Amino acid sequence: MTKIIYVRHGQTEWNTAGRYQGQSDVELTAAGREQAAKLAAHFPVEKVHAVYSSDLKRALETAACIAEVKGLEVQPRAELRELSFGDWEGLTYEQITERWPEALHDFFARPDLLDIPHGESFQILQKRALACIDELVAQHDGETIAVVAHGAILRSILTAALHMDLRYVWTIRQFNTAVNIVCYEKEGTTVELINSTAHLSL
Repeated sequence: MTKIIYVRHGQTEWNTAGRYQGQSDVELTAAGREQAAKLAAHFPVEKVHAVYSSDLKRALETAACIAEVKGLEVQPRAELRELSFGDWEGLTYEQITERWPEALHDFFARPDLLDIPHGESFQILQKRALACIDELVAQHDGETIAVVAHGAILRSILTAALHMDLRYVWTIRQFNTAVNIVCYEKEGTTVELINSTAHLSL
């Protein structure tokens, strides 16, 4: 069995401004750094064998807090980057609605049919995410690892673990520094925790 502790990155300026980040390399806010520090101090498992992260700054900085406490180095993986929002990156909900009203409707109502201009589909996102996770599971049999990434990609991983259709990807919440725990065994997956931010109240 491989246990993976999935973590969403801490708060960023674009999170607070309501801007779609995608693969834009946005840094954490002071509040985001505090969230990451609290998570690291109250991590849900004692022993972690490796820490992996998206190679974007907001995820790397969050992962670095965990890795430092656990005496490990962060291993960045480009495959764990967020969904590419293409022409939408840096724009707010209102700005996107004004220019692409039908596409943004699909973003929430039918993400499985979503076509972002010059961006990725959820199918492509999930395919690259699961290929990376399959590799990590095989590499860390019998171990526990942390994977720090982003809201949309974590939702796509969790829908697969829960055997849900991508159409329902937005039914899973992912707050900043949310913790999710999934166990991978030969017989299948067991989801132990989703979207926990208990560490932020400690």
